[in-house]
Amino acid sequence: MNLVALADENLKRFGEYPFLIFEDAAFTSKQILQYADRLARGLSKLMVKKGDHVVVMLPNCLEVIISYQGILRCGAVIVPLIPLMNEKELSHVIINCEAVAMITTRDIFQKNEPILQALEGLKHVILLDDDTPEGTISFPSLIRDHSEDMSLPAIGEEDSAVILYTAGTTSTPKGVILTHWNLYSNAVNASRAHGTQKTDITLVALPLSHSFGITSMNKAYKYGNLHVLMRKFHAEEAFNLIEKYRVTNMPGVPAMFITMLNSPDADKYDVTSLKSCLSGAAPFPVASLLAFQKRFNCTVFEAYGLSEASPAVSTNHHNRPSKPGSVGQPIPEVEVRIVDDQDQDVPQGELGELLVRGPNVSSGYYKLPEETAKTFRNGWLHTGDMARMDKDGYLFIVERKKDLIIRGGFNIYPRDIEEIMYQQPAVKDAVAIGVSDPVMGEEVKVYVVLKEGKTASAEALLIHCQNGLAKHKWPKYIEVVESLPRNPMGKILRKELRKLNSGKN
Repeated sequence: MNLVALADENLKRFGEYPFLIFEDAAFTSKQILQYADRLARGLSKLMVKKGDHVVVMLPNCLEVIISYQGILRCGAVIVPLIPLMNEKELSHVIINCEAVAMITTRDIFQKNEPILQALEGLKHVILLDDDTPEGTISFPSLIRDHSEDMSLPAIGEEDSAVILYTAGTTSTPKGVILTHWNLYSNAVNASRAHGTQKTDITLVALPLSHSFGITSMNKAYKYGNLHVLMRKFHAEEAFNLIEKYRVTNMPGVPAMFITMLNSPDADKYDVTSLKSCLSGAAPFPVASLLAFQKRFNCTVFEAYGLSEASPAVSTNHHNRPSKPGSVGQPIPEVEVRIVDDQDQDVPQGELGELLVRGPNVSSGYYKLPEETAKTFRNGWLHTGDMARMDKDGYLFIVERKKDLIIRGGFNIYPRDIEEIMYQQPAVKDAVAIGVSDPVMGEEVKVYVVLKEGKTASAEALLIHCQNGLAKHKWPKYIEVVESLPRNPMGKILRKELRKLNSGKN
């Protein structure tokens, strides 16, 4: 099964029904597929062909859903990017993936116009507006002016569907290659674990550029349930939509749920229809999870995944006991192992690296054979996450093997921040770590050592970071210190810095 056939099967199985509500407007399954088919033919008219890569850099909106299906229908590959991405990252991704077209908004285009115009391989920039700047194409007119005679290619389940860029061990994003079958199987098996039904009404507040959001929409095609889409998460608006449309479930990240928990607006709305929430992308503090369940009288199912696994790996299943603090058991058809540094299985209950195998696992990173060989070994995905498994087969993610910071569900690598900090003339040394935060899960803290005779305030250093980093990577804390802890080889001991911050901030 491929994702185009999945959407077509949706219409055959369920007929025309309300598929999506966005900003109080309802769109049926038939309407969305008609728009997507027209877009596919419009892209084909632009000579976008099977296997080409098309960037979609949009906030949540109806056009994202149409774009994803339209790109797939013409045989091309979706490259979803978050609108927060900075110019350097955007330029790298478009060059790396050899994108021939980009669908975005006028504001994003104008912000990045100099670099976009300099990219020779990017043939088409498609904007959502009717009235577009010279050299760009109107999305509405592309749909209106399609040719019914334009034939579309056959799609195979092993064809690439998405290249999902994820933060790498350096400041360079890596493109995870996901096939139609990777994404389809993951949506189906995650739904089996979650007990998805046709009668569900799902609130989608996650970015559709996130692997978690993509899976939510694939589940919608498979099970025919109504989805209510938010342009951007806001707690009071979420409460309003839950009450208005009698939402029954909501996938999200802990930062969203904690914001809802602490919101003074919760009691203004009737949210009794909400029965379950799926939490992933970052750890959900147990105390906050239990408080959320108590306040809203709904069950939170913690889950674990990563882009390389499409993304779902494990979850607390709907028909089994949930264990707060655990990311549950593997979803159907997915196998896991916990191993030591020699890739040997560790005894039950002991800590090791989590390995994953299943139909959801990517074949590797785009144009990165060495990284692929290092991460995908002997038929297993080496996640780099440290975990343990209890006697009942429940997984507990204990710590990350790498130094990844997860803020509100977004992955941030310290080096991205450190490289910018080192560009400040007064900075001698800089190290970024994640510190615990009750809302975002983690916030970024940077320790800085200044050069002798130089001065710079924490405020000035923060402004410097803000000028060079995407907003979601901005540090919340900057501390100027005389020295940093190092081992005998001179390597900075991040672990010691994390210990210093235990219970602080």
